[in-house]
Amino acid sequence: METTQSNQKYTIILSIAGSDNSGGAGIQADIKTISALGCYASTAITAVTVQNTMGVSAVHPIPADIAIAQVQAVLNDMPPAAIKIGMIHNAAIALSLAQTLKQYPGIPVIFDPVMVATSGDLLMEKDTIKVIIQNILPITTLLTPNLHEAAVLAEMPIASIIDMQVASRKIIKYGSFAVLIKGGHLKGKDLCDVYFDQNGVEKLFHSPAIPSINTHGTGCSLSSAIASYLGLGEDLNAAIVKGKYYIHQAILNGKDVKTGHGQGPLNHFFAPVPMKINILS
Repeated sequence: METTQSNQKYTIILSIAGSDNSGGAGIQADIKTISALGCYASTAITAVTVQNTMGVSAVHPIPADIAIAQVQAVLNDMPPAAIKIGMIHNAAIALSLAQTLKQYPGIPVIFDPVMVATSGDLLMEKDTIKVIIQNILPITTLLTPNLHEAAVLAEMPIASIIDMQVASRKIIKYGSFAVLIKGGHLKGKDLCDVYFDQNGVEKLFHSPAIPSINTHGTGCSLSSAIASYLGLGEDLNAAIVKGKYYIHQAILNGKDVKTGHGQGPLNHFFAPVPMKINILS
């Protein structure tokens, strides 16, 4: 069968993350988010979880060589415009992934360091954290930890916006270009995320809290949204602003929907964008 070369292509985003069989978080949430924003989702699964809206009951890592083979297969054939990294369950995957991605310095990397699930379940082996700090963070464009993850990385308790600001300055020393500490777990009607980067730029992103238990996969979806907007050509600040707006609307439009008996998912497709087709020059 003959084929012809086309001058059209999709905006490809690669998600490297764990699988959530309930569909609310992990690679499933990434695919939904990336697709809803008009991009093409490619994936590499690092772990298979057993979970539902009530919590995580098991995590089974994919062998490192298989996980990285998935990544390399995508990179070789269909280079992504941006990469999102989620769950890295063990040190072997972390080290191999870092070695692979170092060969592609021009692709922005958004890293959501999935250490603790929304339900409180531990999702990462403890010896993996050191390997990630030494190898993954130096190749990361934007790190997006929640309060629990930021506390682990900064080795300090975080209970206020001031604590978040202090922690951001500690975490940035590990080498990522920027860090966005998510303040969703702080109590109050106003949510605040703290941004800090290698240029010394600090920004506070405020948004109103939405009363909802349907927040499963919020962090996964935010990092994927930011990666998607970067892939679509936005700068980092605009990608964060637009990503946060998308998540706010996804929570707002899904807050009254019952899915399961615990923390339900977002409504990723509240206003899906048609797949963007780029014309090559």
